[in-house]
Amino acid sequence: MLSLSSILLFFSSISITAYGFGSMGPISAAFGRDDSFFCAIDASGKQAVICWGMSPEMTSENFTTIPPMAALSGGEGFMCGILANTSQAYCWDSYGTGNDLVPPFYRYNNYSFIAAGKNHVCAIKGNYYSGTSNSGSVDCWEVVHGSNSSTLTSKQSTLFYDQSIDSLLFVKIVSGDGFSCGVVKDDEELFCWGPSSTNIRVSKISENFLGLSSSRSSVCGIVKPSGEVKCWGKDDSNSDPPSGVRFVALTGGSRHFCGIRADTHGVDCWGGFNASSIPKRSGFFAIATSDIAACGIREEDLVLDCWFINESTAPPEYNPPLQLCSPGLCSPRSCDVGEFAFNASALNEPELTNVCIRKDLHICSSCGTNCSSGYFLSSPCTDNADRECTACSLCQNSSCWGVCGLAEVELKKRHQRQMQKIVLILGPSIAGFLLILIGWCLFPYLYFFKAKDGPTKQFRSCIGKKDPECDANGDPNPPIPIAHCPEEAQIFRLSELKDATNGFKEFNELGRGSYGFVYKALLPDGRQVAVKRANAATIIHTNIREFENELEILCKLRHCNIVNLLGYCTEMGERLLVYEYMTHGTLHDHLHNGLSPLSWTFRLRIAMQAAKGLEYLHMEANPPVVHRDVKTSNILLDTDWGARISDFGCLNFNEKDLGEDMKNDVFNFGVVLLEILSGRKAYDVDYSPPNIVEWAVPLIRRGKAAALIDRYVALPRNVEPLLKLADIAESAVRENSSDRPTMSAIANSLEQIVKEGLIL
Repeated sequence: MLSLSSILLFFSSISITAYGFGSMGPISAAFGRDDSFFCAIDASGKQAVICWGMSPEMTSENFTTIPPMAALSGGEGFMCGILANTSQAYCWDSYGTGNDLVPPFYRYNNYSFIAAGKNHVCAIKGNYYSGTSNSGSVDCWEVVHGSNSSTLTSKQSTLFYDQSIDSLLFVKIVSGDGFSCGVVKDDEELFCWGPSSTNIRVSKISENFLGLSSSRSSVCGIVKPSGEVKCWGKDDSNSDPPSGVRFVALTGGSRHFCGIRADTHGVDCWGGFNASSIPKRSGFFAIATSDIAACGIREEDLVLDCWFINESTAPPEYNPPLQLCSPGLCSPRSCDVGEFAFNASALNEPELTNVCIRKDLHICSSCGTNCSSGYFLSSPCTDNADRECTACSLCQNSSCWGVCGLAEVELKKRHQRQMQKIVLILGPSIAGFLLILIGWCLFPYLYFFKAKDGPTKQFRSCIGKKDPECDANGDPNPPIPIAHCPEEAQIFRLSELKDATNGFKEFNELGRGSYGFVYKALLPDGRQVAVKRANAATIIHTNIREFENELEILCKLRHCNIVNLLGYCTEMGERLLVYEYMTHGTLHDHLHNGLSPLSWTFRLRIAMQAAKGLEYLHMEANPPVVHRDVKTSNILLDTDWGARISDFGCLNFNEKDLGEDMKNDVFNFGVVLLEILSGRKAYDVDYSPPNIVEWAVPLIRRGKAAALIDRYVALPRNVEPLLKLADIAESAVRENSSDRPTMSAIANSLEQIVKEGLIL
């Protein structure tokens, strides 16, 4: 957790680096009800521009001629930017009409800062990539709307010529409806000019500003070093920002403002805005807002996320493009204290080594100082990475109990553990007496039953699937057989899956991974399913043919120990996979996150079933499937507590690599077995050594495997099966892959342990 002095140092040192995203940034919005659109700089390393509109007429084809940009700023029905290669100004409208929106007199000037207002643009002269604290005099021009609202032209402006600013050098500016304001170099005064500047009720204000933004008739600034927002303008509703909240970025709409908080990077809005529509959990690098909607670039994955100012007036079909966007503006300067240089490797995309057009450029972003509700700060901000937030469900020690409100819960757990110890001490003698008494009473019946029907099997291959000869457990109420998905996957409509997931809302989210998000869904026929939605990175780097090939293979996979595919949807560029819903969550949650504890009978049976699922993928699937991410969070438990392997998707391997990759699956499964045996996580800094393999293997090889057994689960009368489980795990995690057994051998060994029925 950052200290108070670090936070204050952050706000005092970041003055050179921050900017108001409403005036200029990597994402911006063009105002207007009918011609509103957004543009953002992409993260491909080319600084290309992505634009999307609010009406069906505004398609991506409208904007294909826009050149790469260093920065963006939106006016009413038009957008301006600074060209990435020349520092010159370039403007375009919703039809993609280009450079005629910059007067010829200004077309070849270099600019370091640009701000578009309702119908004018002001820009600070200078080279954008100079590498110093850019400052300069200002050029302004008008963007004129013709009698036809779709016609825009430009001209040099006399309305925004003011002799008083001729001698001033500005470091940042912002434009609204008939006015512009700028921060003057050295004395850092806020100075406004233009025909409507008197409405702002400010001429010169001596404040140090971290960033500026404007609505049509108001201007707000982030004041240094406090990070609080001050606003000026004729509309008092715009002058009521949250008090006591620090911000690092601002954006303005017609009658509202939004800002990115310094602590959690979440969004707060004020003025004429429906606050209930704002994403509550996501943090953002950058945001922009129009009259209709607001959009931001999420800090967790650089994906665009949009929400509407008023849901009742939202367009019926509106989705931002599924593309990765730049988290900030590329610059040659060094990052200051309280900032980190964005590292493209965080995207886990091998093709992306830099999000900037030149290798000497990088993006400095503001460090977060805290996490949103339900998360705790697991690592602080560094020079190359923002602070890391981890879900409270993964809180394992006292360092995060207070933040996550788990102190009382942990005390209860300790009490339960103490009771378990008492049971372990007193239990055997009491249990022994009861077993003798029960055995004496039942012996005649058992003798008669066995003589009549012969021996019963102690094993069934799948929980929820009855053995054809008998019910393995002799359960008078055996579980209902699991209904497998059809041989041909069902094609779902996007509207159907949207309704089933409540519009892919966060409260329906089950989890997330490198592929995308997983949502709980209720289909119209009453079935509960899990819907996996691909994120932008997955869609960008997997073409439709590759997806179809993978889908064809997934449809063929059918086994009671894997999570089976039910159907899919590919409408509107989406990649949605519909799977069976697993009622009892993940094995990880039961072992490590405080869900209902698992007895040794369940643990051994789950181990055996998971092994059979992997054996099916390795040996029976055609073509064979290598999982590559075997772990307890990818072993799910169905309605009948049967184990299912999930999240296998890497389906195509060269023949020469197949065997080696399967042995990697074997190693990871060995780690799972050690977690099942010990109750410890695969890696836990609270233990020494933290790596479970380095801790467990020496003990097993010295004949001390009993020291690994989870003491928080009542010990069975016979621990021999658990010692055998330890031996299987040790063989699976051997350093030399050729010394590891196959998944078939492991599955057979675990099946034998369960068949022997020695856990009582």
